[in-house]
Amino acid sequence: MTMRVDTPQTRCRVGFAQADITPPVGIYHRMWGAALHDRATGVHRPLMTTAMCLEPLDGSSRLIVLGLDHCILDGAEVTAIRNRISQTAPDEVMVCLSHTHGSGWMSRTRANLPGGDLIGPYLDTLAEVCARVAAKAAGSMRAATLLYGSTRCELARQRDFWDEGSKQFVCGFNPEGVADDTVLVTKAVDEGTGETLGTVVNYACHPTTLAWENTLISPDYVGAMREVIEQVTGAPCLFLQGASGDLGPRDGYVGDVAVADRNGRQLGFAALSGLTALPPPGTYFEFAGPVVSGAILGSWKHLPVSEAESRRFAMWNARRFVVALPYRLNLPTVDETKAELAKWEAEEASARAANDTAHVSECRARGEQMRRQLTRLAAMPHGPAYPYRICVLRMGDSVWVFCPGELYQVFQTTLRARFPHLAIVIATVTNDWQPGYLPAASSYGYGIYQEIIAAVAPGSLETVIETVSREIRTLVE
Repeated sequence: MTMRVDTPQTRCRVGFAQADITPPVGIYHRMWGAALHDRATGVHRPLMTTAMCLEPLDGSSRLIVLGLDHCILDGAEVTAIRNRISQTAPDEVMVCLSHTHGSGWMSRTRANLPGGDLIGPYLDTLAEVCARVAAKAAGSMRAATLLYGSTRCELARQRDFWDEGSKQFVCGFNPEGVADDTVLVTKAVDEGTGETLGTVVNYACHPTTLAWENTLISPDYVGAMREVIEQVTGAPCLFLQGASGDLGPRDGYVGDVAVADRNGRQLGFAALSGLTALPPPGTYFEFAGPVVSGAILGSWKHLPVSEAESRRFAMWNARRFVVALPYRLNLPTVDETKAELAKWEAEEASARAANDTAHVSECRARGEQMRRQLTRLAAMPHGPAYPYRICVLRMGDSVWVFCPGELYQVFQTTLRARFPHLAIVIATVTNDWQPGYLPAASSYGYGIYQEIIAAVAPGSLETVIETVSREIRTLVE
């Protein structure tokens, strides 16, 4: 019988800061192939950057986690941000994208498109703002305890759905699919004052509430979620996107921003439930014995942890490593993609001449797919394998995993099942969107969207799971 309940904790120095990074109205905004607009017509909610600076108590190391309300940034832009924040140690900077599809495609390669002339100046400013907010977070660091908890939210649903009518898989809500509903929350509490310095919400769900009908710059559900939590805590909230490659909102692909706000409040209230339930820092919950009343009652008390446990909370160890993931055998070439693009552009011209609006829309979407494929292929390193870069940080009773791309949910469910006594924070789309999706091996061969555009071979996700598991064992044993 369990007589004691422990809450995972970290003792360290931590600081938070936030800044508005909303692009100007009129900037190139098209994120969806089916979108009929090119420029953003307004702002739903501001895009934000939230910085969390972490150090061990002895100040011997540092990690800066920078959350950005963006979907995809080119590798060169992320590198510029990391170098701007720390020219001497850019590897200590983790740029974590929320992956909101309402932010628009911020790539200098789009400069020739309507509103694309605003992208370059915006990205230059973005790097400057990120450097300032990171410096502010570093300057505000205090000794604190990070408390970890978890709760549940049904916003995220499995999104590999078989359409019986068209006999194909589509990327959308699957009411029968299994979805990880774990919300992992973190609260940083000042060791001197007891003040909440900031919170972290780690949840896996594609921010795709808003889709092709939306013309507004938006953080999607993340904006309302953040507002709910910050109004109660009075402190910045950092959102970290989990392994959501096969997860998306039940109610999504709409143009109504009210739906995005509703989704955000659903997650925000769930996260607040988990944050509210966290005990005082530096304590554990122990059975105190029976009390005779109308019944024989069992009383429990929050008691201070031992010095040895407090020292364990302060443990800090980071490992950075590269996993070689082989490219898939049938990866399209640049020449093949250019030929396919030319075909769709020619068909679009013919459809316009025939005033065939429906076919114009399809051709435009297909052409956009090929342009994005060219962008992905151009960014792929040469060679037989993709160098997949991962950072694993052990802090007290927690392990933080930072990795690029979009991984299927089995990544986080497996790690958390293997290490149930640790708080496992999973931050994907970190420092790069490439190599894109990492689907489960069992998902290949069915024509599922994520598998079609995946750059790496089947089994890559499983390789990453096993490699990260070994690294975690090394850190905690």
